[in-house]
Amino acid sequence: MRKSLMVFLGVVFVLLSLGVIAQQKDDPKCKDEPMFTRLPGFWIYNCDHKQFDAFDFIVGKGKVERVEGKLSKITYYPQASAKERASDLQIQRNFENAVQKIGGTVVWSEKGKSTFKVVKDGKEIWVNLWIEFTSKHGMTIVQREAMKQEVVATAEVFQNDIRSTGHAAVYGITFDTDSAAIRPESAQAIGEIAKLLKADPGLKIFVVGHTDGTGSVDHNLKLSQDRAQSVMQALTRDHGIAAARLRSYGCGQYAPVASNDTEEGRAKNRRVELVKQ
Repeated sequence: MRKSLMVFLGVVFVLLSLGVIAQQKDDPKCKDEPMFTRLPGFWIYNCDHKQFDAFDFIVGKGKVERVEGKLSKITYYPQASAKERASDLQIQRNFENAVQKIGGTVVWSEKGKSTFKVVKDGKEIWVNLWIEFTSKHGMTIVQREAMKQEVVATAEVFQNDIRSTGHAAVYGITFDTDSAAIRPESAQAIGEIAKLLKADPGLKIFVVGHTDGTGSVDHNLKLSQDRAQSVMQALTRDHGIAAARLRSYGCGQYAPVASNDTEEGRAKNRRVELVKQ
């Protein structure tokens, strides 16, 4: 058995020295990310691009920051013909140095993992780097930006939901990350809530904030309460809705409508609801 293995390794060595073993080729739909050059001796195994998604970046021990925006993923494998493979530390240091040379920050670093943040030309870009002991490595890159809201519920939909179930979920209201600051693209959805209330002067509602399961319970309860309060203030301040018709309440993560184990589920759980008083 040992002799057979030695013969096999000898054949592989000869083939490598003669250049017989072909170089692996990049996935044809992929190309290098503009921020970084490729380390010599690697090829692109796969990649993925999404116009809008979210990723939890490690920013401290036990702490993450969710960043939403344009997301790209890319994975590199070492060429089988490479005579020497880069160590995981060598790969990590190369990327850390490259980020710092363009004015970026190494937010977090541990063995085989790094988080980078780069602010350039008014754009905030976050990078998650992972490295295996085999030298396989990859990145998740998110350029922070607000989602273009393409689906907005109407006052009529809210009214029908409240009549049939006593409450209506509003997904067109978004906030800055871990904040109660309402994003500008939320104006249309808030306007529809105001339209609902103006069409039915006798209607009183609870404005209820909900979060996903990320973070502590106490933090999420306060965050959801603050967000509900922000929506209530927008309705009274910007649309003239009487404060006596509104009450804010925060449920935190206590009333999920989907699993918090997936990003799709977490997105559904982050919402504002209108509940008839």
